[in-house]
Amino acid sequence: MAVSELAPEVSSYKVTTQPVNNGIEVDPVTTQLIKHGLDAAAEQMGVALRRAAFSPFIYDTHDYAGALYDRDVRLIAQMRCLPIFVGTLNFVVEAAIRKIGFENFEEGDVVVSTFGYDTGSHQLDVTVVVPTFLDGELVAFAVNKAHHLDVGATSMFVTDSTDHWQEGVIYPSVRLYRAGERNEDLYRTMLANSRLPDAFDGDLHAQIAACHVACGALNRMFRRYGYDTVTAATDALFDHSELAMRRVIGAIPDGVYTVSAAVDNDGVSDDPLPYDVTVEIHGEDIVVDMSEAAPTAVGPINAPLATTVSCVRCAVMALARIEDGANEGYFRPIEIRTRPGTIFDAQHPAPMFMYAWPMITAIDHIHRALAPAIPDVIPAQTGCDVGAMLAWGHKADGTYWGDGANHPGGHGAAPAHGDGGSPLMHISCSGTRTCPTEVIEARTPLMVEKVELGIDSGGAGKYRGGTGLDTHYRAMLDLNVTLPWERVRPKPFGLYGGGDARPNNVVIEYPDGTSRSFLKASAEFVPKGSLIRLETGGGGGIGDPAERDPEAVRRDIEQGYVSEEAARRHHPHAFESSGAE
Repeated sequence: MAVSELAPEVSSYKVTTQPVNNGIEVDPVTTQLIKHGLDAAAEQMGVALRRAAFSPFIYDTHDYAGALYDRDVRLIAQMRCLPIFVGTLNFVVEAAIRKIGFENFEEGDVVVSTFGYDTGSHQLDVTVVVPTFLDGELVAFAVNKAHHLDVGATSMFVTDSTDHWQEGVIYPSVRLYRAGERNEDLYRTMLANSRLPDAFDGDLHAQIAACHVACGALNRMFRRYGYDTVTAATDALFDHSELAMRRVIGAIPDGVYTVSAAVDNDGVSDDPLPYDVTVEIHGEDIVVDMSEAAPTAVGPINAPLATTVSCVRCAVMALARIEDGANEGYFRPIEIRTRPGTIFDAQHPAPMFMYAWPMITAIDHIHRALAPAIPDVIPAQTGCDVGAMLAWGHKADGTYWGDGANHPGGHGAAPAHGDGGSPLMHISCSGTRTCPTEVIEARTPLMVEKVELGIDSGGAGKYRGGTGLDTHYRAMLDLNVTLPWERVRPKPFGLYGGGDARPNNVVIEYPDGTSRSFLKASAEFVPKGSLIRLETGGGGGIGDPAERDPEAVRRDIEQGYVSEEAARRHHPHAFESSGAE
């Protein structure tokens, strides 16, 4: 990979790894067998991680990612997982190589990182790198990232930090295991810096075990086909993937497409942070320029370069509608431009705990920029960012409990597919799920009183936006919550005449009858008996509402997506045609 100077203060990032070209030719059948073997090795890592993890964020919500890289840090396979994570993992491997030295790795090493400017994530997203050896030679890396419950930040989740050290203990690519021997001093230090050491220990070793599973599967592949044959096959796969991506980009008309947007606030001040997204299409190459963005924020809404690169990869891969997992070849035609010192290329020690939230909305605006060029492809905006709520408190013996859940929203309608889905996770988090009610009630003093679709929350149009989700939690004990929400102020946009949708909304109703709305909140005290109301946004509509099929309007009312009052307001033609008044 490389970051080079494009113009004063603007940096460019693009894949620069080269083919190995070892002279071996692999037939197409063998190439496909190797491809599926690599994919299976990555997927085995995910299965092992889910089955061994201690925390619902991993085993139920699937808040993790994992991938396999060759010795040149080229992505050869990824598990089905959180997309916004997987595009950052090469940065973690590269950081481990920089800090330890390629020649210093030993068989049995395990590297752990929580340094957000290497991992592209906040410290809670602990990352593990394990080198793979074949006959004493380092040939590949297995890496995974998973969301932990606590790593010693100022609270168990943070929306108001003002520097990186407040966001959790930093482990900058440290070797927890060296040649198979655990560093006990470091291990005890890690456990001592978590409010939930048992969960931290269990989840960390689940990640390590999962990497070892993948390394074992890789070794079997190398021994079955030969290392040189596998390498030649991956070169062929990269070339094929690059060609597929170039065909997608080449179908978009050349041009420069720009939209303006803003982040709600930075968690400390209440001011929005504006930015522009510019997408340039030059033949079969795409440039996504994120350099015109607000300066680094005081609060933790900043994103490091790794996150911005991953965001752009997610957005462009979504256009390609690729069903298989990504590999290095898909990224070759993509260039990302940033300006260091802005919210999309923050520099240490700027706070970055909410790194993902501006990126999630930016993906939608990358697509929105391209809407005039490919109107038959681009959907309206999705309603939800992540919809997370983290809750914690003290048990009777003084120890901590803590847990959380994500809440999906409505997806935007799409010209090619019709009405938006509801409720679903945002595409950047599409590998994740919401936590089951039974798990929440079993693990926390929260009672789930309501989970239902938010009527009238989707945008009207020829095709209706998906509905958001209304979830109500009753606090059965005093507790604290952190509410890291974005997209509360702007309504999710409709396209081509479609209506905007309901934005996210968070309200706490207190036992004394008062209530309070939130954008972002850290460690908010919630007394026993309070009701926490979470309302995720709906998706935007597509096309003129007057063109919606009257039968579809009546079906929307019958199925509870739209009230009759709203239907009459947006689709009066549906009632005129039926004779109903």
